[in-house]
Amino acid sequence: MDTLVNKPEIRTLIPHSGLMCLLDSVIEWNDRSIICMTDTHRDPANPLRRDGRLSAVHAFEYAAQAAAVHGGLRARLAGAIAPPGYLAALRDARLHVTRLDDLGSPLQIYACRLFGEAANTVYQCRVFSGDVLLAEGRAIIMLRG
Repeated sequence: MDTLVNKPEIRTLIPHSGLMCLLDSVIEWNDRSIICMTDTHRDPANPLRRDGRLSAVHAFEYAAQAAAVHGGLRARLAGAIAPPGYLAALRDARLHVTRLDDLGSPLQIYACRLFGEAANTVYQCRVFSGDVLLAEGRAIIMLRG
């Protein structure tokens, strides 16, 4: 798969900067969904690590960033800038592993917009490493303010 959007461009679409920009690339997207890839879960400098480990709960931060990039890309296509949002809630969240830092394959992050516009949206999210489902759930993104 070719990279459609690289990390420098991702940084222009979301408020996360430096090491907190967790996604490396967008490999596919359309009006409803996005697929992102990253290897930052293996980076010892990942700012979400505690005691050298990266908990699987942080898979939802990766998913929220994928949703934010999706919103940014949709807004840009419409000639606008996406308003800043925040992860307000998770529903039906399930973790299938305990850690992310010990996974050898890149993470693949899928986010599908179920409904909503701008920063008031609900996304169905799944995070994989290879064929292994690591985390899944619905992310509720709300307008910041």
